[in-house]
Formats: sequence, structure tokens, C-alpha cells
Amino acid sequence: MNDTRPNMTSRNILVLGAGELGMPVLRNLARRAKGIDGAAISVLLRQSALESGNPVKQRDIAEIREAGIDIVLGDLVNDSIDGLASLFSRYDTVIGCAGYAAGIDTPMKLAKAALQSAVPRYFPWQFGVDFEAIGRGGPQDIFDAQLDVRELLRAQDRTEWVIISTGMFMSYLFEPEFGVVDLKNREVHALGSLDTAVTLTTPEDIGMLTAEIVFFEPTIRNEIVFLAGDTVTYGEVADKLEAALGCSFRRSVWTVPFLMQELRDDPKNMMRKYRAAFAIGRGVAWDKAGTFNHRQGIPVTGVSALIEAGLHIAKDRA
Repeated sequence: MNDTRPNMTSRNILVLGAGELGMPVLRNLARRAKGIDGAAISVLLRQSALESGNPVKQRDIAEIREAGIDIVLGDLVNDSIDGLASLFSRYDTVIGCAGYAAGIDTPMKLAKAALQSAVPRYFPWQFGVDFEAIGRGGPQDIFDAQLDVRELLRAQDRTEWVIISTGMFMSYLFEPEFGVVDLKNREVHALGSLDTAVTLTTPEDIGMLTAEIVFFEPTIRNEIVFLAGDTVTYGEVADKLEAALGCSFRRSVWTVPFLMQELRDDPKNMMRKYRAAFAIGRGVAWDKAGTFNHRQGIPVTGVSALIEAGLHIAKDRA
């Protein structure tokens, strides 16, 4: 619950990472900070990111600098907890946007560094599903690691925390490697069943809403905040594709037993872990009516709008 007692406000903010989610978060924090007295945004990047010859990375760095965001050098994987804690202690708010690419142990490492630093406010990388509703021992072991982080944060009262639950990144639903939407063959592979639901939010909307949550008054503290761009069944995804593209889509079902057998055949395959976890259907969908964006009347992108926005790409692939 929001607490109206006097507590800290976020003004000196460090964002960890500038990738698919980090860039939208930085972009929107910088935009909102312009109207807030004393607000300053920094981002932690590796030296190799600054020196990268990748045009996309260089474009992002140019945008970061143009927005007046301070670049701080560090390495979330290789730096020690002590080193990270020393760095975090310079800020009043740390927001984790490094994602799972940093490794399964990194979320706990960063949480320990945040608590050691005594940073007043911490937003861990938990931009995903309802881990507690899913519970422990499921096919995706990263979810158990995220529950460990929650237990650590709840066991102390010096650092305030905010967890933002977003569901699946909406773009991920259409990734060819994920396999749910096959535009080339005009087919939707439902995870679990055609009636299994999933909550989806675009990274752009997550970035915008995260900035709103950071600066929201009264301050949100020690709370899980739910977002949703859309909550749909896989059958409804097929319906929306048909309506947007003007062609039929076959529907098939990848059942839980089928996906679990696939995972047993390749137990380290990250994509198979995700497919099986989402197919079970527990903790991966919630009613949009109860979300922060709905309560605040903030417009967000739904599945149909995303398909329409990328219609020319979809038609090329279909």
C-alpha cells in the first residue's frame, strides 16, 4: 500500500543498464526529471559499452549524453559486492535494468550490494511475472532466484523497495525464437491451451510507467506494483492477428506435458524453460483493471495496437 508517512523521495537516481528496458526507463526518467527540482539521472555502463563499434549502442550512448544523463563506469558481473555497494551509496535510488543476461546469480548480488550500501530506495530487476503466485520448483529456475531476492528485501527495514510486475515483454510474444507467433507460416502455437492467458506490456510503456512510479506521490514504498498493457489468451492473439493482417492463422497447442518433455530433453534451454512456465498459466496473467496504469488512467499499448504499428513488417513476414 502507498504510505503517507514522511519518507524519502527519489532525486539522485542510478539506473543499472541501458538495454531493451534500460533505455526506455532512462528516457522517461530524464523527461520527468526536467520538471522536478533537484532530480538527476545516472546510468551504470561497462567501459566496453562505451567503446563498442555497434551503431545501435553508439546511438543509445549519444541519446544518453544528449539527455543530460551522467554515465558511470562499472561492471555488474565482475565488480565485487563491496565495490558495487560503494558506488550505490552515492545515490538515493537504484533501479535494476540489467535483465537476466547478466546471469542467474546477479539479481541477488545486486540486492546484497544495495542493502550493504544502505541506499534509501531500491527497484530490483523484477520486471516480469508474479513469482509468488507461481511458487518455487517450477520449470524456470530464475523465478526461484527472484523469490530469494524478495525474501532478502522483506527481511530488512533500512532500504525501501519497489517491485514492478509487468508480465511478459509484449515484443517477446512475437519473437520467432520464442515460437508462439509464426508469422511466416501464419500459425499461433498456444502455450498450455488456447484459453491460457498472459499479461503483456511493451518495454516503452514499462519505461514510462516506471518513471511515473519513481516520482509518484505519496511515495510508493515496500510494494509490488502491477502493470499491464494487455491481458489476452493465445486464442485472442490469433484473432487479433487475423483482424490486423486480413488472413487466417492456424491454431495449435503446445501442451504442458509436451513442453515439459522438451525441457527434459534439453534442461538448460532457456527458451524451453520460459515456454513451460508460461504454459502452466499460474502467475503470468492478471486483470488490467487492478493495475497502476489503469488506476491512474494512463494509456498504454495493447496487442492490437502493437500489431497495427508493425503491420508492414508483419505483412512482409506473413
